[in-house]
Amino acid sequence: MLAARGPGHWAGAVTFRALRLAGIVWVCLLLCAGCHQLNSTVLGKAPQGEPQTISSVKNGNASSVTIQGVMIEKCPVAGCWFYLRDSTGVIKVDTKLAGFVVLDVPLQSRLTVTGSKVMAGSNEITIAASGIRY
Repeated sequence: MLAARGPGHWAGAVTFRALRLAGIVWVCLLLCAGCHQLNSTVLGKAPQGEPQTISSVKNGNASSVTIQGVMIEKCPVAGCWFYLRDSTGVIKVDTKLAGFVVLDVPLQSRLTVTGSKVMAGSNEITIAASGIRY
C-alpha cells in the first residue's frame, strides 16, 4: 500500500533539490548577464591594459596609459578634446591625432581611454588618445 505524502517522503526531497538547482541556475545567469558589457562602442583602437587612476598618470613616468572615468566636458564645436574625471582628479584628453571625435558621445558617459601622456603648454598633462570605449 502507498503511504501518504509527508515531510519525509522522497518526492518532497526531489522537489526541494529541483528548486534549489533552479535557484542556482538563476543566480549564475544573473551574474553572467550583469558582468557582460552591453552596447559598448569603440572609437579608434580598442583600449587595452589595466586602467590607472588619473593622479597616478600625472605623477608617473609611463608614456602609454589607460584610464577610466566620466567625460565631464568636451569641445562643443568639433569634439576633438574632452575632460575625463575619476575619483582622483581631472585630465584633458585630445583626440585630434587619433582620427575620431566625441561629438556623439554624451556627457557623463563612462569611458576607458588609451593613449600617450603629453606635456602641454603650462605643465598641463594631456592624454593624446589612440582609442576609447564607452
